[in-house]
Amino acid sequence: MAVPKKTALQWFIEAYNYHLIEQSFDKAIKAYKKCIQLDPGYTDAYVNLGLIHLKKQQYEKALQYFSRVVQLEPDNIEVYINLGYAYEKMERFGSAKQMYEHALKLNPKHMEAFINLANIAEMQADYNGAIDLWKKAIEVDPNAAQPHFFLASVYDRHDMFDEAIEEYKLALEIDPRNLKALFNLGRLFVQQDDLRKAFESFSRVIELNGDNTEAWNYLGYIYEALGSLENAIFAYSKSLAVNNYQEDAHYNLARLQYMQHRANPDPALLEGIKSRLQYVLSVNPRHREAKQLIGMIQLHRSREQNGYKNNSQ
Repeated sequence: MAVPKKTALQWFIEAYNYHLIEQSFDKAIKAYKKCIQLDPGYTDAYVNLGLIHLKKQQYEKALQYFSRVVQLEPDNIEVYINLGYAYEKMERFGSAKQMYEHALKLNPKHMEAFINLANIAEMQADYNGAIDLWKKAIEVDPNAAQPHFFLASVYDRHDMFDEAIEEYKLALEIDPRNLKALFNLGRLFVQQDDLRKAFESFSRVIELNGDNTEAWNYLGYIYEALGSLENAIFAYSKSLAVNNYQEDAHYNLARLQYMQHRANPDPALLEGIKSRLQYVLSVNPRHREAKQLIGMIQLHRSREQNGYKNNSQ
């Protein structure tokens, strides 16, 4: 009895398994090609062939397959995004912009197209162009948080801090749980030495994500600047509890714990401080501050021992 031939759908399913499950791209390519031999209008097979060739950095081949999709589905927005990305990787930025602009004609609110166009503008040092794009995106969709966030990021990268703060705030009015906007806002408040507002931002980050080590480290810095030694130690400790492999957090904690030790000597605490500093130097033997602190500990200990000897004589 003859084995029935596979249909285009069966070849597509087989190719999909090779492509996304097994990550066997050469087998996937062969199976997708079998699919389109049986059904030359199977657009998903062309799309996936294009994506595989993008992954393999074979951009000309990717363009061929994506262009075939455009012929079959001229209103397919995502394929214009894929074409734009392929052109970007080939540094054909003019063609990439045309593809993203076409995607926006099909859907004026397509945020990925705005993102990619703004990225190209920044790569070409057209910062005003990137800003204008995000302002246009805000006009097109005033209720979207993303354009405000990305506009703030452009301002932030180019030291326009007041404008960046305003846009991060607008993003948070729309999406109060935007962790990146909260974090960046806190960082800018630290730069402006507005520790109260910075504290509010980083505290909110921690409320939403207690494992954010960078936010804990900033809180440690803020507590320390405000003279709250115990809370600073708590914050650095919480950061290290999440990720124990942080050179700066270990150093900062060791430094503050040594201040505690000087006020209230504790041999066990001192050993822990030395272990922290030794870890820092094992990661970065050139860490000047850690070297200095270990030297200071050794000096104080030597003086204490000499003082004890002199008193006992």
